[in-house]
Amino acid sequence: MFKPSQPMMARLRLTTKQVNGGYYKGNRTGSMGYFAKNGSYVIDWKKVRTYVVPDHLDAFKLTPFVTKRMAPTKTKYTQETMNQGKPATVERGFEGKDYLDMWASDNGQEVLEQERHEQQLESTATPRQ
Repeated sequence: MFKPSQPMMARLRLTTKQVNGGYYKGNRTGSMGYFAKNGSYVIDWKKVRTYVVPDHLDAFKLTPFVTKRMAPTKTKYTQETMNQGKPATVERGFEGKDYLDMWASDNGQEVLEQERHEQQLESTATPRQ
């Protein structure tokens, strides 16, 4: 019985770097048309997906997973600013300092070891005169 070798069994990536230019892998969505001889893409409207929304959704028996009555969740990443002379709290994005603070809180022992190591290096270094 023939058995493939281990390297043959490995699933190899197929990217544009391994094949000629013009290759498009896609995202498992299928084609919506075809490439014409001049290089343009022609949409075949028989292949285009259409989604039909049911009528009378108020009487629809299935409900969404998230309730519509839930208040928006407030972010903990805010910034204090002045708006027309009054202090205001504005939402901001997740920044690098936030990531470092979160990492330090999760890896406290490693942070303490690093600080102890830096102190040892400073104490053993001899100042030049």
